Amino acid sequence: MDSDFGIPRELSPLQQLRSQYLPELPPCLQGTTVRVELGDGTTVAEAADSHIMARAFPHTLGQPLAHFLRETAKVSDAHIITELPSIRVGIVFSGRQAPGGHNVIWGLYEALKVHNAKSTLLGFLGGSEGLFAQKTLEITDDILQTYKNQGGYDLLGRTKDQIRTTEQVNAALKACTDLKLDGLVIIGGVTSNTDAAHLAEFFAEAKCPTKVVGVPVTINGDLKNQFVEANVGFDTVCKVNSQLISNACTDALSAEKYYYFIRLMGRKHSHVALECTLQSHPNMVILGEEVAASKLTIFDIAKQICDAVQARAGQEKNHGVILIPEGIIESIPEVYALLKEIHGLLRQGVAADKISTQLSPWSSALFEFLPPFIKKQLLLHPESDDSAQLSQIETEKLLAYLVETEMNKRLKEGTYKGKKFNAICHFFGYQARGSLPSKFDCDYAYVLGHICYHILAAGLNGYMATVTNLKSPVNKWKCGAAPITAMMTVKHWSQNAASTLTSIGRPAIHPAMVDLKGKAYDLLRQNAQKFLMEDLYRNPGPLQYDGPGADAKAVSLCVEDQDYMGRIKKLQEYLDQVRKIVKPGCSQDVLKAALSVMASVTDVLTTISSTGGQ
Repeated sequence: MDSDFGIPRELSPLQQLRSQYLPELPPCLQGTTVRVELGDGTTVAEAADSHIMARAFPHTLGQPLAHFLRETAKVSDAHIITELPSIRVGIVFSGRQAPGGHNVIWGLYEALKVHNAKSTLLGFLGGSEGLFAQKTLEITDDILQTYKNQGGYDLLGRTKDQIRTTEQVNAALKACTDLKLDGLVIIGGVTSNTDAAHLAEFFAEAKCPTKVVGVPVTINGDLKNQFVEANVGFDTVCKVNSQLISNACTDALSAEKYYYFIRLMGRKHSHVALECTLQSHPNMVILGEEVAASKLTIFDIAKQICDAVQARAGQEKNHGVILIPEGIIESIPEVYALLKEIHGLLRQGVAADKISTQLSPWSSALFEFLPPFIKKQLLLHPESDDSAQLSQIETEKLLAYLVETEMNKRLKEGTYKGKKFNAICHFFGYQARGSLPSKFDCDYAYVLGHICYHILAAGLNGYMATVTNLKSPVNKWKCGAAPITAMMTVKHWSQNAASTLTSIGRPAIHPAMVDLKGKAYDLLRQNAQKFLMEDLYRNPGPLQYDGPGADAKAVSLCVEDQDYMGRIKKLQEYLDQVRKIVKPGCSQDVLKAALSVMASVTDVLTTISSTGGQ
């Protein structure tokens, strides 16, 4: 009920202690002045999409990157904004809950009040549905007291993560107009920030003064690109899951007779599973990206696990822990094809109990092979983005069932000499996403909230708040904003295998896959065999707020060499130096050298760009 939102929480002693923690701000966000440098205009992520993107975003495409500067920065063309009038801002939880979300609200509120105490922050109650219905709660110091550094989204609540249909965007426009909002901040993942970009364009077209800002908050870790290094919530969820996984590892090692099959929440891609593996060192992880790249069938995956069980039994190890990302089910070619057929029939209005009779022969054969509990789960209606209800499909139980069947067969045939195979299945997801946020997520979310204010103060529309150099201490974080359109691409696909016609999707931020050429995956591959055979289980323990583990960050964040925004800024500095050196009156030698180097650089960059290098 709406009356339950924003009421004071009853806090445990630990929660009380956490509510008193004040996150640190990077130097560029400190003080009462907004200092912003606008870089060059951005390009589209994929050159082939440029004409489609230009049609979809005539007002917001090609906007410049924004860098927020510390007071001591000497940048000649920086905009220094000292006159900061009071503004009215709305904020909405649009995506699924992620630890740290409340700190985005807190950070934005603090920034609003520091720069002008008369500014107002309105929270929309019940997510996007509350936005459409104009149900608001004015955020105050008193309301925030028991939500600072706390988990969940219960301060405001959430519903469906969608602001997309004509009716919905018109309702959002009416709400922002009626409430006289200068800014609307949308907290969420890839779907919510895609909607934020389209909404910003719609508002610009309608000449609505409300500026739309997106914030990257999702436990899935899949809103990653050259501008966004990490998502609020991912750090916490991986740490909480890793402790639970490590506890299962210790239990398996103690009893020496169970295999734990642990499915992890994280949607289609396997970022959570990869990070948890690097933190806790289970025996095996099956990444969806590996399955898709190798076109592995469900039987191939089961055989891989069976072979691993048999190899471990050869060393008298009849236990183990296997991680399975929830999205793996959509990465298995034949199961994905089956799901697409089922979803198509459901959209046509075919009743669930009649679908099996209308499947193609291949899909029908697979469907009939599957155990009854999986059949029932595959028949669930898809999500709003047409993906399966992954959290409801017990892939871990399906794989355990297939492995047990095969191991019993090998035992009977005498090819397997180990103990009888015993599996215990778990699904970790909801337990972690409602956790108290880690210190990193508290800091990161609070800083992003402050950046949202700076974006609005600079008059920017259709931007996402960004922080780079996240693996360094907070005082070295680089804060900025990137146009959401620069992160978007367009999907093209054939209507059927024999057709030359292609369908074009809506421009969107598409979830990032685990990079099978990246450093985090390479680290996994280097250690995979040792993890499999040597039981190198590692227990990071529960979330730490003090002591040696308090400042630990995700392994996948620390091993990657990112800071794209920092490199863009460094390039601009080099180009500025070239302009200062090579100007009318410089020597012939300087001019010839500059032309030669620039010609070579241009040729190289043109070649890389034309082959899709990023």
